[in-house]
Amino acid sequence: MDKQDVKNLKKRYLVWLYKTTKEAFDKYERKFTQVDIDKDLLSEMENALLGAYLPHEKQNLEKSIEQYKEYISAKEKACLELKYQGKKTNPEFLFLDIKLNAVEKIIARELGKKELEKIKAIYEAEMTERILRSTQH
Repeated sequence: MDKQDVKNLKKRYLVWLYKTTKEAFDKYERKFTQVDIDKDLLSEMENALLGAYLPHEKQNLEKSIEQYKEYISAKEKACLELKYQGKKTNPEFLFLDIKLNAVEKIIARELGKKELEKIKAIYEAEMTERILRSTQH
């Protein structure tokens, strides 16, 4: 095995480590970002409700918006229960955070910062592609 073969093996392992660790970490973080976006959506919908809707339309829309508020509240509660155990942060979340940072540092050291950014971009493109290909909600 020559140096390039060894470097390729290391790179593939580091890419795999990044992918698996990032996916596990994102399971925690994505819920919080979703709640933030859901709250922004709610605000936009409430502003639209103030617009030019007839009274009978507003009544149905208000009901749907109230249901959406309840959905957001339940989602936020589930997020907090996932990330925190009582007043302490979930140890698995902390471990994944530390591991992801360590993997990124090693990739930057072994392959360079540009390669780390490339790996991150490829990962993001793959995750976005999965969403766009998905037939489930």
